[in-house]
Amino acid sequence: RILDRFVERGGTLVDTADSYAGGRSEIMIGSWLRDRRAYDDVRIATKVGKSPDAPGVSGRAIRAAVEQSLRRLGVERIDLLFLHVDDPAVPFEETLLAVDELIAHGKVAWFGASQHAPERLLEARIASAQVGVAPMVAVQNRYNLLHRGEYESAIAPAAAAQGLGVLPRFALAGGLLTGKYRSRADIEAHVRERARGLSHRAQRVVRALDRVAHDHGSSLAAVAIAWLLAQPHVVAPVASATDPEQVAELMSAPALRLDEEHLALLDLASGGPFSPRRRPEPR
Repeated sequence: RILDRFVERGGTLVDTADSYAGGRSEIMIGSWLRDRRAYDDVRIATKVGKSPDAPGVSGRAIRAAVEQSLRRLGVERIDLLFLHVDDPAVPFEETLLAVDELIAHGKVAWFGASQHAPERLLEARIASAQVGVAPMVAVQNRYNLLHRGEYESAIAPAAAAQGLGVLPRFALAGGLLTGKYRSRADIEAHVRERARGLSHRAQRVVRALDRVAHDHGSSLAAVAIAWLLAQPHVVAPVASATDPEQVAELMSAPALRLDEEHLALLDLASGGPFSPRRRPEPR
Protein backbone atom coordinates (compact mmCIF):
# COMPACT_ATOMS: atom_id res chain seq x y z
CA ARG A 1 0.00 0.00 0.00
CA ILE A 2 2.91 2.33 0.69
CA LEU A 3 4.44 1.68 -2.73
CA ASP A 4 1.04 2.04 -4.40
CA ARG A 5 0.52 5.42 -2.78
CA PHE A 6 4.05 6.47 -3.69
CA VAL A 7 3.45 5.86 -7.39
CA GLU A 8 -0.02 7.43 -7.24
CA ARG A 9 1.58 10.61 -5.89
CA GLY A 10 4.17 10.71 -8.68
CA GLY A 11 7.07 8.91 -7.00
CA THR A 12 9.59 7.41 -9.39
CA LEU A 13 12.62 6.15 -7.39
CA VAL A 14 12.63 3.36 -4.81
CA ASP A 15 15.78 2.91 -2.72
CA THR A 16 16.82 -0.38 -1.11
CA ALA A 17 19.90 -2.56 -0.51
CA ASP A 18 20.83 -6.20 -0.81
CA SER A 19 21.47 -6.30 2.95
CA TYR A 20 18.13 -4.83 4.08
CA ALA A 21 16.20 -7.52 5.96
CA GLY A 22 18.64 -10.09 4.64
CA GLY A 23 17.56 -9.46 1.05
CA ARG A 24 13.84 -9.61 1.79
CA SER A 25 13.43 -5.92 1.02
CA GLU A 26 14.47 -6.55 -2.59
CA ILE A 27 12.19 -9.59 -2.75
CA MET A 28 9.19 -7.57 -1.52
CA ILE A 29 9.86 -4.75 -3.95
CA GLY A 30 10.30 -7.27 -6.76
CA SER A 31 6.98 -8.91 -5.91
CA TRP A 32 5.26 -5.54 -5.95
CA LEU A 33 6.84 -4.65 -9.31
CA ARG A 34 5.58 -7.93 -10.76
CA ASP A 35 2.09 -7.79 -9.23
CA ARG A 36 1.51 -4.18 -10.25
CA ARG A 37 3.33 -4.45 -13.58
CA ALA A 38 5.14 -1.31 -12.46
CA TYR A 39 8.43 -1.91 -14.27
CA ASP A 40 7.97 1.20 -16.41
CA ASP A 41 6.70 3.38 -13.56
CA VAL A 42 9.63 3.42 -11.15
CA ARG A 43 13.39 3.29 -11.11
CA ILE A 44 15.23 1.08 -8.64
CA ALA A 45 18.28 2.08 -6.61
CA THR A 46 19.98 -0.62 -4.59
CA LYS A 47 23.23 -0.98 -2.71
CA VAL A 48 25.74 -3.84 -2.66
CA GLY A 49 28.65 -4.67 -0.41
CA LYS A 50 27.08 -5.58 2.94
CA SER A 51 25.21 -8.77 2.11
CA PRO A 52 26.76 -11.81 3.81
CA ASP A 53 26.19 -13.73 0.58
CA ALA A 54 28.48 -11.40 -1.42
CA PRO A 55 30.31 -9.08 0.95
CA GLY A 56 32.77 -6.42 -0.07
CA VAL A 57 33.57 -4.55 -3.27
CA SER A 58 35.97 -6.88 -5.02
CA GLY A 59 35.19 -7.51 -8.66
CA ARG A 60 33.92 -10.99 -7.86
CA ALA A 61 31.73 -9.78 -4.99
CA ILE A 62 30.23 -6.94 -7.05
CA ARG A 63 29.31 -9.25 -9.93
CA ALA A 64 27.79 -11.84 -7.62
CA ALA A 65 25.86 -9.27 -5.57
CA VAL A 66 24.36 -7.61 -8.64
CA GLU A 67 23.25 -10.95 -10.10
CA GLN A 68 21.56 -11.82 -6.80
CA SER A 69 19.86 -8.41 -6.58
CA LEU A 70 18.57 -8.73 -10.15
CA ARG A 71 17.02 -12.10 -9.29
CA ARG A 72 15.42 -10.85 -6.08
CA LEU A 73 14.06 -7.71 -7.75
CA GLY A 74 12.93 -9.59 -10.85
CA VAL A 75 14.41 -6.94 -13.16
CA GLU A 76 16.93 -7.02 -15.97
CA ARG A 77 18.70 -3.82 -14.95
CA ILE A 78 19.46 -1.88 -11.77
CA ASP A 79 18.91 1.79 -12.54
CA LEU A 80 21.21 3.17 -9.84
CA LEU A 81 23.73 0.95 -8.07
CA PHE A 82 25.44 2.20 -4.91
CA LEU A 83 28.62 0.81 -3.39
CA HIS A 84 27.41 0.32 0.18
CA VAL A 85 30.88 -0.03 1.70
CA ASP A 86 34.36 1.23 1.00
CA ASP A 87 37.33 -1.11 1.28
CA PRO A 88 40.68 0.66 0.78
CA ALA A 89 42.30 -2.80 0.54
CA VAL A 90 40.53 -3.35 -2.79
CA PRO A 91 41.97 -1.22 -5.62
CA PHE A 92 39.34 1.12 -6.99
CA GLU A 93 40.33 0.01 -10.47
CA GLU A 94 39.10 -3.52 -9.70
CA THR A 95 35.75 -2.30 -8.41
CA LEU A 96 35.27 0.20 -11.22
CA LEU A 97 36.12 -2.33 -13.94
CA ALA A 98 33.55 -4.76 -12.51
CA VAL A 99 30.85 -2.08 -12.43
CA ASP A 100 31.76 -0.90 -15.92
CA GLU A 101 31.44 -4.48 -17.17
CA LEU A 102 27.95 -4.67 -15.66
CA ILE A 103 27.04 -1.37 -17.31
CA ALA A 104 28.33 -2.62 -20.66
CA HIS A 105 26.14 -5.73 -20.31
CA GLY A 106 23.07 -3.63 -19.52
CA LYS A 107 22.72 -4.90 -15.96
CA VAL A 108 23.44 -1.52 -14.35
CA ALA A 109 22.62 1.93 -15.72
CA TRP A 110 24.41 4.29 -13.32
CA PHE A 111 26.32 3.97 -10.07
CA GLY A 112 27.44 5.94 -7.06
CA ALA A 113 28.88 5.70 -3.55
CA SER A 114 27.29 5.47 -0.14
CA GLN A 115 29.08 6.84 2.93
CA HIS A 116 32.45 7.22 1.21
CA ALA A 117 34.98 9.77 2.47
CA PRO A 118 35.55 12.77 0.15
CA GLU A 119 39.14 11.78 -0.59
CA ARG A 120 37.92 8.36 -1.69
CA LEU A 121 35.40 9.96 -4.04
CA LEU A 122 38.28 11.86 -5.61
CA GLU A 123 40.36 8.68 -5.86
CA ALA A 124 37.46 6.96 -7.60
CA ARG A 125 37.09 9.80 -10.10
CA ILE A 126 40.82 9.75 -10.89
CA ALA A 127 40.83 5.96 -11.20
CA SER A 128 37.82 5.96 -13.54
CA ALA A 129 39.55 8.49 -15.80
CA GLN A 130 42.80 6.51 -15.81
CA VAL A 131 41.11 3.19 -16.56
CA GLY A 132 38.62 4.72 -18.99
CA VAL A 133 35.42 3.52 -17.35
CA ALA A 134 32.11 5.11 -16.39
CA PRO A 135 32.45 7.53 -13.44
CA MET A 136 30.20 7.75 -10.40
CA VAL A 137 27.20 10.03 -10.82
CA ALA A 138 25.70 10.08 -7.31
CA VAL A 139 26.50 9.96 -3.63
CA GLN A 140 24.31 8.90 -0.72
CA ASN A 141 25.37 10.15 2.72
CA ARG A 142 23.61 10.97 5.95
CA TYR A 143 22.38 14.55 5.80
CA ASN A 144 19.51 16.32 7.51
CA LEU A 145 18.82 19.32 9.72
CA LEU A 146 20.33 17.52 12.72
CA HIS A 147 23.37 16.05 10.96
CA ARG A 148 24.99 18.69 8.78
CA GLY A 149 28.62 19.11 9.77
CA GLU A 150 30.24 16.09 8.13
CA TYR A 151 28.34 16.44 4.88
CA GLU A 152 28.57 20.23 4.46
CA SER A 153 32.24 20.49 5.43
CA ALA A 154 33.55 17.54 3.43
CA ILE A 155 31.11 15.75 1.14
CA ALA A 156 29.34 18.80 -0.33
CA PRO A 157 32.55 20.32 -1.79
CA ALA A 158 33.48 16.93 -3.29
CA ALA A 159 30.01 16.49 -4.79
CA ALA A 160 30.14 20.01 -6.23
CA ALA A 161 33.58 19.53 -7.73
CA GLN A 162 32.63 16.22 -9.35
CA GLY A 163 29.07 17.08 -10.35
CA LEU A 164 27.58 14.30 -8.23
CA GLY A 165 23.86 14.19 -7.52
CA VAL A 166 23.23 13.94 -3.76
CA LEU A 167 20.62 11.58 -2.28
CA PRO A 168 20.64 12.34 1.48
CA ARG A 169 20.06 9.35 3.73
CA PHE A 170 18.16 9.60 7.04
CA ALA A 171 16.43 12.68 5.70
CA LEU A 172 14.12 12.76 8.73
CA ALA A 173 16.75 11.75 11.33
CA GLY A 174 14.99 8.53 12.20
CA GLY A 175 11.69 10.31 12.78
CA LEU A 176 13.03 13.07 15.04
CA LEU A 177 12.21 15.71 12.40
CA THR A 178 8.59 14.65 12.02
CA GLY A 179 7.53 16.13 15.36
CA LYS A 180 6.40 12.72 16.56
CA TYR A 181 9.01 12.69 19.31
CA ARG A 182 9.12 15.88 21.36
CA SER A 183 10.56 14.60 24.61
CA ARG A 184 12.55 11.65 25.83
CA ALA A 185 9.38 10.32 27.42
CA ASP A 186 7.76 10.20 23.96
CA ILE A 187 10.27 7.77 22.56
CA GLU A 188 12.20 6.09 25.35
CA ALA A 189 9.80 3.16 25.51
CA HIS A 190 9.92 2.68 21.73
CA VAL A 191 13.34 3.49 20.32
CA ARG A 192 16.11 4.05 22.85
CA GLU A 193 18.69 5.02 20.22
CA ARG A 194 16.54 7.94 19.14
CA ALA A 195 16.08 9.04 22.75
CA ARG A 196 19.79 9.71 22.92
CA GLY A 197 19.48 11.94 19.87
CA LEU A 198 16.76 14.14 21.34
CA SER A 199 19.09 16.91 22.45
CA HIS A 200 18.25 20.53 23.23
CA ARG A 201 19.39 21.31 19.68
CA ALA A 202 16.97 18.75 18.26
CA GLN A 203 14.11 20.27 20.23
CA ARG A 204 15.12 23.72 18.95
CA VAL A 205 15.03 22.44 15.37
CA VAL A 206 11.61 20.87 15.89
CA ARG A 207 10.27 24.19 17.21
CA ALA A 208 11.62 25.94 14.11
CA LEU A 209 10.00 23.30 11.91
CA ASP A 210 6.75 23.89 13.79
CA ARG A 211 6.80 27.56 12.88
CA VAL A 212 7.65 27.02 9.21
CA ALA A 213 5.09 24.22 8.90
CA HIS A 214 2.44 26.48 10.43
CA ASP A 215 3.24 29.28 7.98
CA HIS A 216 2.92 26.90 5.03
CA GLY A 217 -0.02 24.89 6.36
CA SER A 218 2.19 21.84 6.00
CA SER A 219 3.76 19.09 8.10
CA LEU A 220 7.14 19.12 9.81
CA ALA A 221 8.31 16.16 7.72
CA ALA A 222 7.47 17.94 4.47
CA VAL A 223 9.35 21.06 5.60
CA ALA A 224 12.41 18.99 6.58
CA ILE A 225 12.42 17.41 3.10
CA ALA A 226 11.84 20.79 1.43
CA TRP A 227 14.84 22.19 3.31
CA LEU A 228 17.00 19.42 1.89
CA LEU A 229 15.69 20.05 -1.62
CA ALA A 230 16.72 23.70 -1.24
CA GLN A 231 20.36 22.68 -0.71
CA PRO A 232 22.85 22.62 -3.60
CA HIS A 233 23.18 19.37 -5.56
CA VAL A 234 20.46 17.55 -3.59
CA VAL A 235 18.33 15.69 -6.12
CA ALA A 236 16.31 13.17 -4.10
CA PRO A 237 16.19 12.88 -0.29
CA VAL A 238 15.73 9.30 0.87
CA ALA A 239 12.94 9.01 3.43
CA SER A 240 11.06 6.08 4.92
CA ALA A 241 7.35 5.64 5.53
CA THR A 242 5.54 3.14 7.72
CA ASP A 243 2.03 4.10 6.66
CA PRO A 244 0.48 5.09 3.30
CA GLU A 245 -0.77 8.35 4.77
CA GLN A 246 2.80 9.40 5.50
CA VAL A 247 3.63 9.07 1.81
CA ALA A 248 1.27 11.87 0.78
CA GLU A 249 2.82 14.04 3.49
CA LEU A 250 6.36 13.44 2.24
CA MET A 251 5.43 13.81 -1.42
CA SER A 252 4.08 17.30 -0.80
CA ALA A 253 7.62 18.54 -0.04
CA PRO A 254 8.73 19.37 -3.62
CA ALA A 255 5.86 21.84 -3.93
CA LEU A 256 7.02 23.79 -0.85
CA ARG A 257 9.14 26.83 -1.63
CA LEU A 258 10.90 27.98 1.51
CA ASP A 259 11.76 31.67 1.45
CA GLU A 260 14.94 33.28 2.81
CA GLU A 261 13.36 33.96 6.20
CA HIS A 262 12.32 30.35 6.71
CA LEU A 263 15.64 28.98 5.46
CA ALA A 264 17.49 31.32 7.80
CA LEU A 265 15.29 30.26 10.73
CA LEU A 266 16.02 26.58 10.09
CA ASP A 267 19.72 27.25 9.56
CA LEU A 268 19.94 29.18 12.82
CA ALA A 269 18.09 26.50 14.78
CA SER A 270 20.23 23.69 13.37
CA GLY A 271 23.50 25.56 13.78
CA GLY A 272 24.60 24.93 10.21
CA PRO A 273 27.62 26.65 8.69
CA PHE A 274 25.69 27.86 5.64
CA SER A 275 23.35 30.81 5.69
CA PRO A 276 20.91 31.30 2.78
CA ARG A 277 22.87 34.29 1.50
CA ARG A 278 26.17 32.40 1.55
CA ARG A 279 24.90 29.08 0.19
CA PRO A 280 26.93 28.14 -2.92
CA GLU A 281 25.07 28.14 -6.20
CA PRO A 282 24.72 24.75 -7.93
CA ARG A 283 26.77 24.39 -11.09
